[in-house]
Amino acid sequence: MQDNAPSSTSYDVIVIGSGAAGLTAALALAERLKVLVLAKGSLTGGSTAWAQGGIAAVLDQGDTFDEHIRDTMVAGAGLNRRETVEFVIERAPHAIARLLDLGVPFNTEDGELHLTREGGHSHRRIVHVNDATGWAVQDALLRAAQANPNITLLPGQSCIDFITGRHELRYSGSGRVWGVYALDEATGRVEAHTARATILATGGAGRVYRFSTAPRGATGDGIAMAWRAGARVSNMEMMQFHPTCLYNLDVKNFLITEAVRGEGGNCATR
Repeated sequence: MQDNAPSSTSYDVIVIGSGAAGLTAALALAERLKVLVLAKGSLTGGSTAWAQGGIAAVLDQGDTFDEHIRDTMVAGAGLNRRETVEFVIERAPHAIARLLDLGVPFNTEDGELHLTREGGHSHRRIVHVNDATGWAVQDALLRAAQANPNITLLPGQSCIDFITGRHELRYSGSGRVWGVYALDEATGRVEAHTARATILATGGAGRVYRFSTAPRGATGDGIAMAWRAGARVSNMEMMQFHPTCLYNLDVKNFLITEAVRGEGGNCATR
């Protein structure tokens, strides 16, 4: 791993974001390409670690993809795009196997993955690492990326805008992207990072609300960059608010895992 990316170094791909999505993409691409991963703040400052309860996947013989799809469509009040739901659910078991290969220490019982249940699910299908699944997934992905000679990790980079050719095309929206401009948080300088391809994996915009259950860094930077580069943006009103959170004006709030309700627990104010 390189801690700093020298200006003379070129990359095949830039990945903006060092959470589960960004690191998964980087690891897959690094099998044959040189990848630069840029992160706002620390490499572990995104939303991945906030996913405490676990990951849903059809792993039990009594469960089926159809039932998982139905549960998901019901929970989404039918607003879900069904083909996307099917795509994610049918590939979830393979994703769990890949995380196991990376060393994620999912809880087991009698030699089998321990499955718990969360709100909206009709079956036990949640694999977990105690009550800190996101931290464990993030740690495994980050260790794998740090060990890969084709991946350079560069934290402290607040990305500002894509490097595009839209000005040459009268804002047609069809311009190419050659990389990204990023503010180096340590030096205060804006630097250009170029590559043949750029992947945006920056997360959401939950912090546009006064009260939010998203990390402080979820300010929609990547969404705004994509829009300015000509991408279409839709469904911005579909914002997740975690249903259970310990709120205190004097200390940092923290989420209460959905597994509490899934296992039949009740939350009370006193």
